[in-house]
Amino acid sequence: MKKIILTFWVLLTFLNFAQDFTYFSIGDTSDVAITGTGGVCIMGGGTEDDTAMQWFLNKAQSGNVLVLRASGSDGYQDYFYNQLGVNLASVETLVMNNANCGSHPFVLDRISKADAIWFAGGDQFLYKSYLKGTAAEDLINEHINVENQVIGGTSAGMAIQGEYYFDAQNGTISSQTALNNPFDQNLTLDNNFLENDYLTNLITDTHFDSPDRKGRISTFLARLVNDNQERVFAIACEEYTAICIENNGIATVYGGYPEYDDKVYFIQTNCEGYGYPEVIEAGQPLTYTNNQKALHVLEMQATTTGTATFDLTDWVTSNGGNWQNWYVSNGQLFETSGQAPNCTLSSSKPSNQTTLNYSVSESHLLFNQICDEIILYSTDGKVLRRSIQTNQISISGLEKGLILVHAHKDDTRICSKWFNY
Repeated sequence: MKKIILTFWVLLTFLNFAQDFTYFSIGDTSDVAITGTGGVCIMGGGTEDDTAMQWFLNKAQSGNVLVLRASGSDGYQDYFYNQLGVNLASVETLVMNNANCGSHPFVLDRISKADAIWFAGGDQFLYKSYLKGTAAEDLINEHINVENQVIGGTSAGMAIQGEYYFDAQNGTISSQTALNNPFDQNLTLDNNFLENDYLTNLITDTHFDSPDRKGRISTFLARLVNDNQERVFAIACEEYTAICIENNGIATVYGGYPEYDDKVYFIQTNCEGYGYPEVIEAGQPLTYTNNQKALHVLEMQATTTGTATFDLTDWVTSNGGNWQNWYVSNGQLFETSGQAPNCTLSSSKPSNQTTLNYSVSESHLLFNQICDEIILYSTDGKVLRRSIQTNQISISGLEKGLILVHAHKDDTRICSKWFNY
């Protein structure tokens, strides 16, 4: 019999933002100072994988876990806090209702204090609409790349994790529709939202087996290759599967195999000429063969113990799985057996452009080098102060709260950091 734990639930309803979001919490939400160990956990939808979720929660190191949602309620609270056997200081849920959340001081404060951030399922277009281009987006990316804290999501929450993503602005799209017209009005792709290590030049797909989405991910990649003239990658998860990516780029796969035939897929375009599509036109079926090797695909069985691993630093080294080649001819997808690609990545772990490189005195931010320009912004994007050709900027007299610091040198942003003044 499970031990009954009495918990104190707090539901805050502030009149001035009641229509913007709903907030739930359990535990002690005081700020916890931890040294992040990084990581990304993505799931394909359906029921969460408990083992992978424990991996994610353990990355919070007994700190605060924040769940971001664009719909739903408090369904993760008890599951995270009581059911998985992981000690946590708190679990908080923010259910966002509109784009005001992206700049609301309370939302920004909770994001800035999170030690792990989880995106629930729902509608990825709402996540994009509410967060992209806001102070909240900057804070989430700082959480990943500056604080080196774990992030993750399932279904729509996984769909937004790559540099590229299918935003579903006009609704979903089936494999057959995508293959028959790569420029269908429902095939809406976007980029530059979340900034995850090892997920650059990459798109994800979820619910991969329900329905079969191999054709549409192949079309997504064909579009990205055609539109951006660069080699691209994809990660796809069937329902009930998960992938946990460590800071060193090793991805571990979890699921219900052998009881269930759960699989995940690591997909890359052919590195010879980047595998450009032969026929990719509006209203015409896709042809994307590249000598019947348009896509190199590693299919991996997702086990309960996480025995299958893949190295995202080279996109070749694996423990388990079998290689395939996928290609498309006149709107029809073909799958054949294949071998590991003989390719070299142009880069491994992406460089981090958001580097902390200043200290704080009582009245100034002090940089370790002369900057061409230093700008301080408020949460609503207003310029608070600007200095040029200096290594410091005054913060004396500014209203207390979050301030965005941008510093530039030689036309390159060398610092982008939220500072809680």
